[in-house]
Amino acid sequence: MQRFIGQLTGVRFVAAVWVMLYHYQAPLAALGWLVPVLHEFLRVGRLGVDLFFALSGFIITHTYLQKMGPRLSWPRSRHFLWLRLARIWPVHFVMLNVAGLAVVAQSVLGSGDATQKDWLNPVDYVKQLLLVHEWGPDPQRGWNYPAWSLSMEWLAYLLFPVLVLLLWRFHQRLSTRWLCVAWGVVLLPLLWYGTTYLGDPYYISDWGSTIRILTEFTAGAITYLVVSRLWSATDDGPKVRVQRLATTLAVAIPIVVVLLAFVLGNLSALQWTVSDLPDTPNAADLPPRYHLSLVPLLVLWIGALALTTRGPSSFLSRPRLLLGGFISYSLYMVHTVWYGLWRTGMRAVGVESGPVYAAAFVGLVVGAVVAAWLMWRFVEEPAREWMRRRSGERPKPAEELALEATQSEHGDRRG
Repeated sequence: MQRFIGQLTGVRFVAAVWVMLYHYQAPLAALGWLVPVLHEFLRVGRLGVDLFFALSGFIITHTYLQKMGPRLSWPRSRHFLWLRLARIWPVHFVMLNVAGLAVVAQSVLGSGDATQKDWLNPVDYVKQLLLVHEWGPDPQRGWNYPAWSLSMEWLAYLLFPVLVLLLWRFHQRLSTRWLCVAWGVVLLPLLWYGTTYLGDPYYISDWGSTIRILTEFTAGAITYLVVSRLWSATDDGPKVRVQRLATTLAVAIPIVVVLLAFVLGNLSALQWTVSDLPDTPNAADLPPRYHLSLVPLLVLWIGALALTTRGPSSFLSRPRLLLGGFISYSLYMVHTVWYGLWRTGMRAVGVESGPVYAAAFVGLVVGAVVAAWLMWRFVEEPAREWMRRRSGERPKPAEELALEATQSEHGDRRG
């Protein structure tokens, strides 16, 4: 097992929590807990999804470059796509239906009207099932909102058997310097879109979602090529000076991201106003313009973490962070539906502030994590293992088994 798998598993939990707290800003604000720096950091919390996209490209290239890179093969491609479905589709299917039932439940309780949900129809349901609902210049979202990113991931998976042929040639023929150049070139369309398109604060319209997944996934893949080149430089891993630089970057990049988020959030020219978005009364809470410019730093952070076992990499590899990484996908998928039910309950009892509301918010966060663990333990893992067996694979990848063994070893020591 490569030594970077542990810390990159922990990063998944960081990304999921970032997105979750981005969606939970309203109760944090009601409690007065959104201090300025935290507020600006959470305003760009949707970038946790972009971090996921890049991380996905990194890990999938690590896993499949040698297996699929040399030449195009339909049996190998079919096998790859089945395993990717095993990873994402069971939880998606469950939450798709739970989200629909939640809308009906909220309507019955008087906190919503299911008839006003234009996406609550058989056609959109089938699009969601097939994970094609986010494709195109005008994506249609609904049902379980976070599933938009799964639709984009599925697009990347469908294209990967062709992309990996290019990655293989990059791996074989390009020097490390030219790989870094390719990394920058791949991200140029994202930066262009993120700094010139001003029609949508979420950067999803007019092919925005497609631009994000294709550039970030590919940049993550090229990041792996650079990391693997540096790892293979010696038998013992990256050179000492490379590890020192990586440790420095692993510490510095999150600090820079927070500082830049604060700067972007406090430049008046970069803020959305009600006149820009007349149908959005809380325009001041939207992420600032140009926040996609932070994405290259997040992709670079993945590479830095992978090249060192010290500093943040050591912290992210701890057993509790590993468990958080294991449940991160389920956490991402359940947290908005759980939040909708929580808000319905708060409105029903008329609690909007004070100590009871604060305790309820803690319950919201803890409940989301517990619900994610239950989803992971009783849906995600059993379904994935069943689907992997159907393809002739072992129930769990070898690297996951190694991480679980690490967890158990730490648990035994603590005991």
